[in-house]
Amino acid sequence: MTDRRKFLKTTAAFAAGSLMIPQLSCSSSKEKIIGLQLYTVRDKINQDLENTLVRLAEIGYNSMEAAGYNFSDGTFYGMAPKQFANRLNELGMPLHSSHSVVEPADAVKIFTDAAEAGCKYVIYPYLPEEFRKNIDGYKSTAEKFNKIGEIAKKFDIRFGYHNHAFEFENMGGQMGMDVLIAETDPKLVTFEIDLYWVTRGGYDPVDYIKKFPGRFEIYHLKDMVKTEDMFFAPVGSGRIDFESIFAVKETAGMKMFFVEQDRFRDLDPLESVELSFNYLKNAPFV
Repeated sequence: MTDRRKFLKTTAAFAAGSLMIPQLSCSSSKEKIIGLQLYTVRDKINQDLENTLVRLAEIGYNSMEAAGYNFSDGTFYGMAPKQFANRLNELGMPLHSSHSVVEPADAVKIFTDAAEAGCKYVIYPYLPEEFRKNIDGYKSTAEKFNKIGEIAKKFDIRFGYHNHAFEFENMGGQMGMDVLIAETDPKLVTFEIDLYWVTRGGYDPVDYIKKFPGRFEIYHLKDMVKTEDMFFAPVGSGRIDFESIFAVKETAGMKMFFVEQDRFRDLDPLESVELSFNYLKNAPFV
């Protein structure tokens, strides 16, 4: 978690994607759209961006979510937005979404660049501690998100928020995640539901999706080992019931999903994401 916070302080990410975002449907699509959040392979990218991307394409991923936009120089992983997006398109895995710490003062620049790159989703990836000390902090954040979503809408970009577990802490009978969802305008703000973190927060993702139907346009697929330490695991190898979660995708309003694994201990990241891909490729419910 500390590594992710440091990463997010030094990078802001948004996505350069194709103009058409495919709706996932196992009945109407000949090819499954299986995405990956590039934060998962950040160390590999730092070592060798090109060969890492090529390997992901070889595995079969065909949708990307970025985590490496540099606000100061306007590049993705050192490449101009269009250049990076074009390379991913050449590899058959367009950039459909990306994580970016968007604040109102930065929003116009970020969304201008995102629109130039063809981005359709920008997801706020992590809420700093100072904004989650109490319910009032969540309420003010929801108000800010509405303002950011209004700016995003002008650029034909969908703005959203990605949860962790802290949003599910009880604060005097209220919960931060409930406040963020209830006090944001569905026309301006959507949510990327991280299934691991919802579970880690003590809630059943299916029940939570049913509590707020239509608010979760993106699934983050992340599994949890079956042992007490609740460490991260390749999708399909742990305790998360993905079949039940995909069964309510229409209730959720889900349009796409991305594999993400924060940390690894037994497998190389590329080996792990290949296991996740193969599970999803062969899962009849996806």
